[in-house]
Amino acid sequence: MMMQMVIRRLLIGVATLWVVSVLVFAGTNILPGDVAQIILGQSATPETLAALRTELGLDQPAYMRYWGWVGDMLSGDLGTSKAGGAAIADMIGGRLGNTMMLAGIVALISIPISIFLGLLAAMYPGTILDRILTFGTLSTISVPEFFIATFMVLIFAVQLHWLPAIAHIDKDGTFLDLMLGLAMPILVLTVVVSAQMIRMTRAGILNVMNSPYIEMAILKGIPRKRIILRHALFNAIGPIVNVIALNLAYLVSGVVIVETIFAYPGLAKLMIDGVQTRDLPLVQACAMIFCGTYVILIIIADVLSIVSNPRLRQPN
Repeated sequence: MMMQMVIRRLLIGVATLWVVSVLVFAGTNILPGDVAQIILGQSATPETLAALRTELGLDQPAYMRYWGWVGDMLSGDLGTSKAGGAAIADMIGGRLGNTMMLAGIVALISIPISIFLGLLAAMYPGTILDRILTFGTLSTISVPEFFIATFMVLIFAVQLHWLPAIAHIDKDGTFLDLMLGLAMPILVLTVVVSAQMIRMTRAGILNVMNSPYIEMAILKGIPRKRIILRHALFNAIGPIVNVIALNLAYLVSGVVIVETIFAYPGLAKLMIDGVQTRDLPLVQACAMIFCGTYVILIIIADVLSIVSNPRLRQPN
């Protein structure tokens, strides 16, 4: 039965990717502007514009362009940039590595901190520590990322002069130089993604604490700390894993605002540049990478939830 549920999740993921591909293709094609006009400039004649559109394949029906694009994607060919003529795979390679590096550093920092603070809040519910964490996480969730990023720049870059306002990657520098160059986006993303993980960890633990077997352990006099670490945590791991997966997906696919504010040379910034130049193949490739990463992480979270919760293995 567990294998059937996993296969069902995989089929849903494939169907979701297909629907997303249709939406991405349709959404990018209704963007205002014309890549041919951008390449040739405002002084281009209608004849030269028509010739370039034919060369780029923009004069073909939408369904033919869609199936051609999907076929190329499935074969691993991301195509070439309409704006610059370079191979999209080469353009994405380095940028994707930068985004994954940033996401990996933030995940290594935020996940342990979030689980620790969530457990701490669950161990002492209703205390001043719990109230401070609840207020802080709620406030962070309620505020958009660009406000947090702007506030961090104002404090740490403008007022204190501790960190650079613009992110940069010094490949010839030391590890300390790399961390200093990425400090601002790492700080902002860590604050943003940790808030939701702290709240979900706390909520999951407290929900399990209301179970009859936990109440029996409390009546036997077992210390609350031991109950949470040995019993409640493992039974609440399902929702915690889900929220971690969602936030990891956000780190890869939802860092557009942060990368734009700090001019970080990542995949999201590359997609924004593609939108500005109406480079549709580049935008489509970036969007599908984001969506594919999101779907894969959600599937992994679902499978881990099934494995960690025996009740989910039973037939409906």
